Amino acid sequence: MAKKNKKVITQGIAHIHSTYQNTIVSFSDLKGNVFAWSSSGAIGYKGTKKKTPYAAGLAAAAAVEKAKEFGLKEVTILVKGIGPGKSTARKQVETSGFTVKDIKDVTPTPHNGTRPPKKILKRA
Repeated sequence: MAKKNKKVITQGIAHIHSTYQNTIVSFSDLKGNVFAWSSSGAIGYKGTKKKTPYAAGLAAAAAVEKAKEFGLKEVTILVKGIGPGKSTARKQVETSGFTVKDIKDVTPTPHNGTRPPKKILKRA
């Protein structure tokens, strides 16, 4: 069987999604098609160890190694969420040898909250 040639992607986006339970690091091309990813759970951590910054750093390192196989050189980092592993994963991607073009925090924020409950009239 002939070896399949991998697509060469030189520019990409590093998505870091950090929650209180897990940290997911994925690399996509500029159109948004994911080609490499890893998470704290995927590298073998379970339970409370998944949410640690150390596990997030290892997940980012694993995703970086997969992304380097595709020839990635430049990345834009998009950070989402409020978990403890957010900054550790970002630092791991920054120090991995990629040229970092931009870092953005894309955590969704509510504008005005939910609609308040209907007032109930009390009769005397």
